[in-house]
Amino acid sequence: MLQAAWSAFVLVFLAELGDKTQLAVMALAGRSKAPWGVFIGAGSALLLSTLIATLLGCNLPKLIPPSATRVLHYIAGGLFIIVGGWTIWKA
Repeated sequence: MLQAAWSAFVLVFLAELGDKTQLAVMALAGRSKAPWGVFIGAGSALLLSTLIATLLGCNLPKLIPPSATRVLHYIAGGLFIIVGGWTIWKA
């Protein structure tokens, strides 16, 4: 369990560095008179979204056949590329 926790920590920490979410939290903390409130709110949001992702990750393979999982990977990858392209286009 410790290995899984460490792997998840490193993965999420490195993925979030310089991410737009981190930049948005920095901007909000800079404008706010309650930076600890920003910290608690942003941390709670990350915990909740991680809980949802973990629950889905544990239960989706039980509900979806393996052949559909591959299709979902392609759909998720395609959406990721579309959102990235849209973000670059809007910049």
